[in-house]
Amino acid sequence: MNRSIAIGVGVVALIAGVVIYLSAYTVNMTQQAIVVQFGDPRAVVTTPGLHWKLPVIQNVIYIDKRILNLNHGTEPTEMIAKDRKRLDVDAFARYRIVDSLRFYQSVGDPRNVDSRLRPIFVSSLRNVIGDNTLEELVRDNRAGLMNSIQQSFNRAAQQFGIEVIDVRIRRADLPVQNSQAIYQRMQTEREREAAEIRAQGNEEAQRIRSRADRDVTVILAEAERDAQIMRGEGDARRNEIFAQAYSQDAEFFAFYRSMDAYRASLKSENTTMIVTPDSEFFRYFGSERGRR
Repeated sequence: MNRSIAIGVGVVALIAGVVIYLSAYTVNMTQQAIVVQFGDPRAVVTTPGLHWKLPVIQNVIYIDKRILNLNHGTEPTEMIAKDRKRLDVDAFARYRIVDSLRFYQSVGDPRNVDSRLRPIFVSSLRNVIGDNTLEELVRDNRAGLMNSIQQSFNRAAQQFGIEVIDVRIRRADLPVQNSQAIYQRMQTEREREAAEIRAQGNEEAQRIRSRADRDVTVILAEAERDAQIMRGEGDARRNEIFAQAYSQDAEFFAFYRSMDAYRASLKSENTTMIVTPDSEFFRYFGSERGRR
């Protein structure tokens, strides 16, 4: 009898333990919970600690209260800016769930949230980037564009009970093929500029050479002119000196001129001259009478 009572008490205790185990659940600091009965939400629990529910017929869905990250995709997404430039955009958003009941009713399983939010995020990116130019995106108004994307995304995400905290564009680059085309165009432009600069340099060098050649010609002509003037002045001075010397001793001057002519005519050993014996050229080689 006592044994049967003991077994009964044990069974009751086991059943009670199972019921308590199935009825109790805990919510930690980073979570909020929704108690669901046959898919119908019955309670939203945001207070951390131990809580109770009906066993078996109710279950608990946990929703994260922390700020979560959303990437727009595993690879950059190609988008078109206002100036028709194609861009590879890599961006992410941070959000948190502020209305867990609405979130559950619109999304259901929290694991599906990324797949629901990602198309909306990409759409907000396309809309804002499509209204702005590449220059505004990468330089002039990058912060303003990210703020516009955040506001647009936040308005669309409110239907899921979600608040968008921040949006960041990691990078916005031209596609590889566009970058290569732009690089080729830049290279062609630089080569054209280099050719123009070289042509201008050659033209300037030719101009300088022409000016230098002209200056050389002028300088040489002036030098030749001055040399001719100086030679003329020298010859005139020489003739003047000769005239003065001739006027002082005409006979000696005639003799000197004859000696100079002999030296110029007979300087080679093989010189042969055929003249008459009484030639005036050799008059100083004759008799005293001939010299007179």
